[in-house]
Amino acid sequence: MVEGYASIPGADGRVASQLRKGVLEYCVLALLRDGPRYGVELLAELARVEVMATSQGTIYPLLSRLRRTGLADTHLRESESGPPRRYYTLTDAGRSALEEFTTSWPSFRDAVDHFLAPGETP
Repeated sequence: MVEGYASIPGADGRVASQLRKGVLEYCVLALLRDGPRYGVELLAELARVEVMATSQGTIYPLLSRLRRTGLADTHLRESESGPPRRYYTLTDAGRSALEEFTTSWPSFRDAVDHFLAPGETP
């Protein structure tokens, strides 16, 4: 678990769930930027930050969508402990989408912080 994230209030609540849905795709793309990964490996990495923990029922449809939209590609690799595993890799389109998100995220985060600050007016 990443230090500082384990005790976020409401990590399992509705707000955290909605926020996670909004950024999960880009977190997965960021994990794929570092090299090929398979589904269970992605789940474990996401779970290291409690608010990003998700289920197989969420990650596999997301991975299928990334593949269908051309943001990720797949290949099978033999496994020492069972059947071959489907590994996901970032495509050039996925890299571009991640770069766009990375560029947009700070101003988006700052805008939300602005509205959350007490006494602030636009």
